[in-house]
Parts: sequence; structure tokens; C-alpha cells
Amino acid sequence: MLQDLVAHETAGDPMSDQKWVRSSLSQLSGRLGEKGYPLSPSTVSRLLKKLGYSLHANVKTAEAGREHPDRDQQFKYIEAQRQVFQAAGWPMISVDSKKKELIGNFKNAGRTWGQEPESVNTHDFLHDALGRAVPYGIYELIHNGGYVYVGCSGDTPQFAVQVLAAWWHTEGSIAFPQANQLLILADAGGSNGCRPRVWKRELQTQLSDPCGLTLTVCHYPTGCSKWNPIEHRLFGPISLNWAGKPLRTFDIMLACIRGTTTATGLTVKAFLMEGVYENGQHVSDAEMKALNIEHHTVCPNWNYTIRPRQSATLGH
Repeated sequence: MLQDLVAHETAGDPMSDQKWVRSSLSQLSGRLGEKGYPLSPSTVSRLLKKLGYSLHANVKTAEAGREHPDRDQQFKYIEAQRQVFQAAGWPMISVDSKKKELIGNFKNAGRTWGQEPESVNTHDFLHDALGRAVPYGIYELIHNGGYVYVGCSGDTPQFAVQVLAAWWHTEGSIAFPQANQLLILADAGGSNGCRPRVWKRELQTQLSDPCGLTLTVCHYPTGCSKWNPIEHRLFGPISLNWAGKPLRTFDIMLACIRGTTTATGLTVKAFLMEGVYENGQHVSDAEMKALNIEHHTVCPNWNYTIRPRQSATLGH
């Protein structure tokens, strides 16, 4: 019961296995009591530790700085959307970019077992690298599946949506052959943020129109990226799996990603994206007006739906 209660309000560090929840021990104790499980806060604390949660959370939950007034409302709205999609059997994905990595003989944080430490370069200079990897991840919530597309160029909205389109064509449409709805959970900033117009245009032109998909997009509040499920369900395990292993080639990086598993049954696929994606693209007011986008009444800057345009050629 406790695990179900905290499942949708869990945050985590994308670089480790640390997890924490938004609610305090007393709040969780009260909510468990309302469901017929009278447990003291100290008992709740012990159970959380067994589930892998850390007391360190009480410090890290202050990451948002000045708390947005609609923060809690948005968390509740995201949870409501997840329940709707889960009940309908529609696909739900959590997306984000992972930290860029230099590919070459460079130190990788962490430790790994071996008879002696591996020798790496003293300095991390870009000109000594084979390239800079741009990993963009998709975590599919229904089947506990991870997908990482490693780019070699910029982390742009065009790149992010091209990844989503590639995933839908090769993975999503097969796992959900009857689906015409997709829930996308994303951070408020970055290439998939709530502000970039290019992100919304590309969702319309690369995903919604050609695939006949109605996209519901919900962004986590500013400063709350660690509550995005991909951070602790996918990125954290990947960071642990390649800890202490120099990512000398793209193939080594992809192998480390594919070899990531968890006790809960996570499986991960990895792909290399070799296209060039440049920053500085602009979307005019006329292009925005042409999008078939509807902002929700609840936190409209963070929640919107993009529907296929009737003039588009549809079909999976």
C-alpha cells in the first residue's frame, strides 16, 4: 500500500539510486490511516528505507527555490492525467535529455571492480574527444521500458521530437497498435520545455499529423525535474551501470545503456542518431496559429493537447 501511495510522487537523482517523496512522514502516516492502515511516522520511515528511499530527501526537495504557486496543483493534474491514460490503456511516456558525455579516453565518475584502475586522460578537452554524445531518453511507463537515442549534434527541440517520432514508428505503434492518444510527461525547460515554439511545431508536424496521434503534453513545474519518472526509473540506473567505465567509443556507450537492468524488470534499448540538429530555429506567429493546439484550463502553460490536422495525411 505504501509503495502504491508514493509511486506517483517519487523524485530521484538521475546520477545515482537516491529517491525521495514530496509528502512528509506525518502526511503519509495520515493518508495510510485514512485507507485503514494506521502506521506511525517512524514505521513509515522504516518502510520507506526498505523501498530504497532516503532521508536525504528532506534537503533535496528544496531544489525548486522559490516555489511556484501552481506547483502542487500541477502535480495533482499530472497524476489525474496518468490515471485516465492508464485506465484507457493508452501509452504514457516520460522524456528528457540526459547529461552530455564526451566520448573518448576520459574519466567517468564512480567506481567499478577490477584488478587495477584504468588509465584515462588527465584533462577532459573537447578536441581530444571522438565527439560529444547527446543522450535523449524515453521511459515508457506501462511496460517499464527505456529507450535512449544518442545524438552527435545539438540537443534541440527538432532532435527531441525526431526521437519521439522514431520511437513511435519502431516501438510505440507496435506495443500499442490501437492507440490514437499519447501522454508525454516532460520538464518545463530544455529542448522539450513548455516555452520553445519549435517543440510544439515539431510535435504537430513530425508526430501528431503523420501518425494520427492526439498528444497530451504535461510539463513538470519549473525546478521539479527530478519528479519526472525518467530521472530515477531510467537515467539513475544507467548512470550506475556505467559508473567508473570510460566511454571510449559510441559503441561502448550504447552497450552500457543496453546492459542496464533493475530488480523491477527494466529493459533498455539504445540507438545512435547521426543527424545534424542546429540551434536558432524560429517559428512565426502565423505558424503557431496554424497548429491544432488546445491549452488546458488547469495550468495552461504546462498542459496542452495537440491534435492531428484534418488536412494532414494520417496513418501509423
